[in-house]
Amino acid sequence: MRQLEHFPNLVTMFFTRAREKGDAPFLWRKQGGKWLSISWADAARQVASLSAGLKAIGCQPGDRVMLVSENRPEWCISDLAIMAAGCVTVPTYVTNTERDHFHIIENSGARVIIVSTAKLERVIVPAALRASSPQAIIGMEPFRTAQSGSIDFHDWQALIDANPADPVAVEANATFAREDLACIIYTSGTGGSPRGVMQHHGAILHNVYGCCKVISEDFGWGDEVFLSFLPLSHAYEHSGGQHFPIGLGGQIYYSEGLDKLASNIEEVGPTIMVVVPRLFEVLRARIVKAVEKQGKLSAYLLSSALAIGTRAEKKGGVALTDRPMDLILSALLKPKIAKRFGGRLKAMVSGGAPLNPDVGNFFQSLDLTLLQGYGQTEAAPVISCNRPSVGLKMDTVGPPLANTEVRIAEDGEILVRGELVMHGYWRNEAETARVLRDGWLHTGDIGEIDAKGRIKITDRKKDIIVNDKGDNVAPQKIEGMLTLQPEIVQAMIYGDRRPYMVAVLVPDPEWTQEFCAKSATGCNFEKLRHDHHYRTALGAAVERVNKDLSVTERVRRFILADAPFAIENEQLTPSLKIRRHVLKQVYGERLDALYKN
Repeated sequence: MRQLEHFPNLVTMFFTRAREKGDAPFLWRKQGGKWLSISWADAARQVASLSAGLKAIGCQPGDRVMLVSENRPEWCISDLAIMAAGCVTVPTYVTNTERDHFHIIENSGARVIIVSTAKLERVIVPAALRASSPQAIIGMEPFRTAQSGSIDFHDWQALIDANPADPVAVEANATFAREDLACIIYTSGTGGSPRGVMQHHGAILHNVYGCCKVISEDFGWGDEVFLSFLPLSHAYEHSGGQHFPIGLGGQIYYSEGLDKLASNIEEVGPTIMVVVPRLFEVLRARIVKAVEKQGKLSAYLLSSALAIGTRAEKKGGVALTDRPMDLILSALLKPKIAKRFGGRLKAMVSGGAPLNPDVGNFFQSLDLTLLQGYGQTEAAPVISCNRPSVGLKMDTVGPPLANTEVRIAEDGEILVRGELVMHGYWRNEAETARVLRDGWLHTGDIGEIDAKGRIKITDRKKDIIVNDKGDNVAPQKIEGMLTLQPEIVQAMIYGDRRPYMVAVLVPDPEWTQEFCAKSATGCNFEKLRHDHHYRTALGAAVERVNKDLSVTERVRRFILADAPFAIENEQLTPSLKIRRHVLKQVYGERLDALYKN
């Protein structure tokens, strides 16, 4: 652990682990129905050679290199090679539009762009040609374009083959320090243009050390296996799904996508999973449906497990009277659930957005340890994480990581200080000055710290709804409760300066199909949205939630969304958070109309 605390940069950490692990498997991908691996030693050779290749095409220390790719081994190798060359990685989402890419290229001043596929190239090249800085584009896969104007095109593998380099020599030349810039990660943003967060090597290393300390002390450090699913262009996966596994000397499997995530989990058997809350909600729903299909006994066992888990969470352990039933559940139900997750899971880590406590308690009740974390891109990004040794409480996000200071300002805002805090926003002094004051990161989140030092988030400052009577309402809490209902898959609450709360709801498509089958109604959504029985069923789901809410929080009326909130229609960020400003533009008039009738 002491070695982790004192690595000078991320490149040295990687090459050190590669020497230690040698020919052991490191990066895995699925091809032709089989999982194939790249060893640590081979990855080190590729990193060293690509680093030399970047220098050969003119990259200078400090140059920004944009990386546009889905999760795959080449992403990790490229990221490390960029840093090994003394350059700065600028990751971007594969879902970005040409306009988004142009903004990031122009704002970052990227000299080189590494892109994975011909499909992505067709979006990237027009943006690059319009921008003033790019000199070269490197394709991981063969491209149709060989050369265009002032931009040179290179093949990723050919660049590696043409510039063989010794990993030992490349590591020796990696003399940059912890305070040097490692990457500029553009926040996906729930509103406004993305801002480039400057993360230095020490910020990410601080995260890696803190997370490794949690695993080592609370679970035991072993042969760790990760399944990479979230976009690596997101700070959460970049640190938690790539550099954290490297720090542990773990293996990384790259998922085939959402539609195959469940089967990938069962095949790979990860020991640690880094996932956003929405995916936990999806997994929870699938487990419930699978158990219900197995009959009344299985449904009874699941209900009993959840009841025992709820009582255990309140009392700090399983009550003596619950132990006989808990033993039965450990024999008949829990092993079957564990098998769905590969059978060797130590912990699932939830981050990137607030987790509904009911979802956390669901997994805990089935002996699947779920740790809710908290962070921001501006903090590399992990600030805190729940730990069994401190006590798992699902309405908190745990104590701060090692060497991290957290305090609550007079207005309730959470402030953070430590090496994990960014050096600022790239070329944006005004925003930097707004959030970094006297060495403290002003997170924009409202919270409190309990007697055990665990942080509890109540809401985002900017997302808090203030009704016409001056009462504060936290929308994320209500939205989370609504989306736990089987009838509702997505929701947004609305009611600023209004007498009560209203909502936009996206009905669950599977539930809708079942409703249509039972009522012998054709599943024409345009007709269904005006169907009295359909809306009554959705209203019943809302009322179930309202029973557990205060008078000011209750949802009085709702409208149905025209389509699911998605990344493609810009109503979700790439990390699956809702973009409130976009949804208000689309549905604002209809929501306002709910107060007139």
